[in-house]
Amino acid sequence: MEYLNAFLCGGILCAIGQILIDRTKLTPARILTGYVVTGVLLTAVGVYEPLVNWGGAGATVPLTGFGYALAKGVERAVDESGWLGVLTGGLTATAGGITAAVVFGVLMALIFRPGDKR
Repeated sequence: MEYLNAFLCGGILCAIGQILIDRTKLTPARILTGYVVTGVLLTAVGVYEPLVNWGGAGATVPLTGFGYALAKGVERAVDESGWLGVLTGGLTATAGGITAAVVFGVLMALIFRPGDKR
């Protein structure tokens, strides 16, 4: 059942993004940024945690999950370090994912020829 929940949750989040791309004039970059901010806001009001509990990886892997990780990292760091945690918590919580994205991006750029599509 966990796999089905993850599939449904992630699929719904991705379908919403596709609908936004198809039906609005929003650029993909704005939609991606909106997803991260939405994840932070939903975490702040306590709505995203139950979604993570239900959807598992379907809720934590998409960009809303990145916003969730940022918010949870800040919350944890503020509890441990006070207001300094506002500046350090998000990066500490997401450092592994950011590092992986940079490393794999560089590897793909070395293996394949990056460039504009024509």
